[in-house]
Amino acid sequence: MSSLIAQKSLLFQGLSQADLAQVTGLGRPSHREDEQFFFMEGDPADQVYVLLKGKVKLSQTTLDGQQVMMGYLSPGREFGFIAVLSEMAYPVSAQAVGECQALSWERAVMVKLMSEKPCLAQNAFALLARQIGEFQNRIQELSTQRVERRIARTLLRLAQQAGRKVDEGVLIDLPLSRQDLAELTGTTLFTVSRTLKGWEMQGLVRSQREKVVILFPHGLVRIAEDM
Repeated sequence: MSSLIAQKSLLFQGLSQADLAQVTGLGRPSHREDEQFFFMEGDPADQVYVLLKGKVKLSQTTLDGQQVMMGYLSPGREFGFIAVLSEMAYPVSAQAVGECQALSWERAVMVKLMSEKPCLAQNAFALLARQIGEFQNRIQELSTQRVERRIARTLLRLAQQAGRKVDEGVLIDLPLSRQDLAELTGTTLFTVSRTLKGWEMQGLVRSQREKVVILFPHGLVRIAEDM
């Protein structure tokens, strides 16, 4: 089962079944209960993870001690990958949302595997490029896009990562508060609340405490694409 889920990870794309079984066989199961941390920002980066079950919340702490959410990860995504680069510290905290299962590899083990299997090293560069691209896209959104467009894009992205069809539409199956959404979109709680209230009146979404249902996805797409 772990091999099947790990196949979704960009890190293992192109590996033969035998190589994938070997790599995942060297991984150690890592279990976390809801709200427990896989690692904290500033901890020594000594483990690479691939998420198998649950959701992981990434966050950073500002200079004044405020926690700012950076995003969510769903099964198949890798995290803590900075561990393979050098002896560094994790730049973010990774916290379980619900019960989580992951595979983890010590830095030395993953570096050795990458030297033995060039495909892993190539995927590592692609993975870093994807992460840099995601970071650049977020910076661009924050600096150039209208706040309503940023909120719409974020909701659609979360729906793609953790959406679940319900009778009314698509439920974002995450404990997503309005403050969380404000942090993800670089705006204020007041602006998010006002925007969601307006969209509720238009029949686009339904928002409750830590719960958002997208009622009319196409309407959000039009806002996200500035149509």
